[in-house]
Amino acid sequence: MDATLDHTMMRVEDLEESVDWYTTHLDYVEEGRMEADTFTNVFLAPGDRHDEGAVLELTYNHDDRTYEFGDAWGHIAVRVEDVHQAYEQLMDEGVEDYRDPESCGGHYAFVTDPDGHEIEIVERDYGARWSLDHTMLRVEDADAAIGWYTRKLGYEMHRRVELDDFALYFMRPEGAPEEAMSVELTYNYDGRSYEMGDAWGHLAVRAADLNDAWETLQLRDAEDYRDPESCNQMYAFTKTNDGHEVEVIRR
Repeated sequence: MDATLDHTMMRVEDLEESVDWYTTHLDYVEEGRMEADTFTNVFLAPGDRHDEGAVLELTYNHDDRTYEFGDAWGHIAVRVEDVHQAYEQLMDEGVEDYRDPESCGGHYAFVTDPDGHEIEIVERDYGARWSLDHTMLRVEDADAAIGWYTRKLGYEMHRRVELDDFALYFMRPEGAPEEAMSVELTYNYDGRSYEMGDAWGHLAVRAADLNDAWETLQLRDAEDYRDPESCNQMYAFTKTNDGHEVEVIRR
């Protein structure tokens, strides 16, 4: 199973406002749109993203519902060459001043989109400007979470940061190019638990053959959440040990 990270899905309350925000401030282009009776999905990414780079899926439900964030999901991170210059540009464009580089030790910064999803700005010398670098998830048992991504998806840890109060573990498929998106697992040492909320939806991973990938996941004891048959053979869903949804899609 390939398991390259294909996209991160987040839910929004005003679709066109959100699309305008990402296309205006992050120079994203609309790669695709799916209109259904009850919802609309829009896929966005930089126009020059790498073939194995991830995209952002915005989901808009037509029933005007509102969403709760919880704290089990943290943020997406986007790449720039100079975090100070990028942050100043966003401020000049009227983006809310959330966490500037100085408040983050000069190494990164944060903004929020119109719905309040946090976006980290990180410096990288690879990948398209504003392309997705990682998606951060909070986990309650670091060893179990690392084991889940390693055993179920064949991921490897390519970076780790151990600090006084928390640790960060960056996971991606073995041999993945650096332009591919990673999963950042954040483990806080205080033993806290997390609420999932519904403002974030899922991660999606790629598979050349959906049913073969699903069989592999079942052999590796992944949760049978929504199998390919229940999803009209278009995709499937499992869950991590912490309850984060992971979509498997044919690519």
